[in-house]
Amino acid sequence: MSSTAQRLLRAADSAAAKERKYLARKRVNRIALALSLAAMAFGVFWLVWILWSTVQLGFGGLTWAALSQMTPPPNEAGGLLNAIWGSFLMVLLATFVGTPIGIMAGIYLAEYDPKGWLGSTTRFVNDILLSAPSIVIGLFVYAVVVVRYKQFSGYAGILALALIVIPVVIRTTENMLLLVPAALREAAYALGAPKWKVVMQITMRAARAGVVTGVLLAVARISGETAPLLFTALNNQFFTTDLGQPIASLPVTIFKFAMSPYENWQQLAWAGVFLITLAVLGLNILARVLTRNKT
Repeated sequence: MSSTAQRLLRAADSAAAKERKYLARKRVNRIALALSLAAMAFGVFWLVWILWSTVQLGFGGLTWAALSQMTPPPNEAGGLLNAIWGSFLMVLLATFVGTPIGIMAGIYLAEYDPKGWLGSTTRFVNDILLSAPSIVIGLFVYAVVVVRYKQFSGYAGILALALIVIPVVIRTTENMLLLVPAALREAAYALGAPKWKVVMQITMRAARAGVVTGVLLAVARISGETAPLLFTALNNQFFTTDLGQPIASLPVTIFKFAMSPYENWQQLAWAGVFLITLAVLGLNILARVLTRNKT
């Protein structure tokens, strides 16, 4: 066999091998795509089922009485006003407490100590707090505050929720500041601007939408937390503004009413679930809108 024929044969073999590899990759791609679509369909199925059940069972119980009356005794008319107020108050104050701490810590990690030992230690602790179950935080506040002062209180609930807000805001603030181009900082430094002014007027302005998004996501997370409040704020059957006493909250009331055998309590529990779902959905949509406007 001549050398030309041998070269043609080798070229044909090489082309056939490439074709087989291409077909094999195509089969693997189809299998991976099918598995991905199946996983997506599985998740969407349960999500739609949960949302449909929430709307179906919760919308019917969402009446004016449910929004304007106190939590009732069994088999009597009432609403969720005290629980809604307690949740709103504790979430609002926890956000006011946790957000400044989280933002300042995120600024320090991104701008002042990105590679130092203190920054690395803070990131490590922050990662632990991010992954820690909320019930652990609730038990911590229970042992430190509730047991020490022998009193469940709204202040303890606010502290527990703030400890959940802080790591989320820290991580979001740091990541958003690190996405700001270094050229912006260098241009400000070249003009003689001090460090604090560069941070406040350049980098924070550039990352503002992302930071606000992180705060909204943190608020959405703590809005439905039950375990920390069971160990800290406990519950209250009546309307109160005294944060030094046990105070009602929507997640704890939902837990209590959903576990009861009384039909009116179960209906109010579904109405509360519907309210929390709407609130969390609204906060997530707002976060998406802010992110989209930024990009």
